[in-house]
Amino acid sequence: MIHFLAKMLIPDYKNTASSDVRNAYGALCGIMGIVLNVILFAIKLLAGLLSGAISVMADAFNNLTDAGSSVITLIGFRMAGQKPDKHHPFGHGRIEYISGLIVSMIIILVGFELGKTSFEKIISPEVPVFSMIAVIILVCSVFIKAYIAVYNFSIGKKIASSAMKATAYDSLSDCVATSAVLICLLISHFANINIDAYCGIAVSVFILFSGIRSAKETMDPLLGTPPEQELIDEITSIVYSHEGVAGIHDLIIHDYGPGRMMISLHAEVPSDANLIETHDMIDNIEKSLRAKLGCDAVIHMDPIATDDAHTLEVKEKIVALIGCVDSRLSLHDFRMVKGPTHTNVLFDLVVPFEMQKSDEELRENVQTIVKTIDENYYSVINIDKSYV
Repeated sequence: MIHFLAKMLIPDYKNTASSDVRNAYGALCGIMGIVLNVILFAIKLLAGLLSGAISVMADAFNNLTDAGSSVITLIGFRMAGQKPDKHHPFGHGRIEYISGLIVSMIIILVGFELGKTSFEKIISPEVPVFSMIAVIILVCSVFIKAYIAVYNFSIGKKIASSAMKATAYDSLSDCVATSAVLICLLISHFANINIDAYCGIAVSVFILFSGIRSAKETMDPLLGTPPEQELIDEITSIVYSHEGVAGIHDLIIHDYGPGRMMISLHAEVPSDANLIETHDMIDNIEKSLRAKLGCDAVIHMDPIATDDAHTLEVKEKIVALIGCVDSRLSLHDFRMVKGPTHTNVLFDLVVPFEMQKSDEELRENVQTIVKTIDENYYSVINIDKSYV
């Protein structure tokens, strides 16, 4: 149904790289979420009143918060779609993450309140009244929530929206929670065991878990996370498709919200190449990245020796030796400067964030290793980190 509505209501609906199309998908899913969750709240509240089951009413109010979440998500998409201005030159895309974080806080608050109510029901228990209408309503609710999860996940993947994917996982958790409520109601009726309040606590735990997970997923891009390997591979492929690039490093992807990306990287080029021609090639790479990925790119040229057999041989030896220190280490920007008494060997040593040794300890270890190749080699090492 959601895909049918997208075809009917969204012009150029296949062009998900367009911010207008992306915002239209966000609005459509948001409105659908509001409508379906309000309907679920109403029918579940009716089921809860008919049965007197606190777990059913807890699940009903969970759906009401989901409707509120859809409202906030809808507003967030609208605000995130605003064009850049002098105060926000990189656009307003991160508002989508902030709206997702607000939704997560609401979910956590509701989960806490429902857990508190359920705990009070353990102290002062009330036997729920079995109602076949309530059972039918809950069964229908599971299928509706499953549908909401499926379309949010599908559209979230299509437009690369972490907020929408979080909504999908939230709906999936609701399916489990509602199923638990249904099982609880059936056990209370057929086995004459009153576990309603305990099931209410279980539902609140699911809500809390969903809220915490959603908060993490929306906070991560605000704090900064490594890009997906697929994107790294695509960037690498575009850069290497231009003849003259000997290597790339220091790739950093700046995320200013979905569909708003800036890339910076260092491209290694032959040191004896024509400067004007190399600069023209770098310009063409930046244009290719902008055309194919819809991003701005800034590329720094690093001249390296590509035809000096001795330099390449020493580099290969050092790469092999540092692998003995730690296989995760790598280097780039390698060059050698010969002097009358010694030779400076300069390079950047790429160290993973989880490395236990200190930067100074690593530097000393590698300097010692370089000395084993030649006593007259003096290594100048810059410790670097990988952001991808």
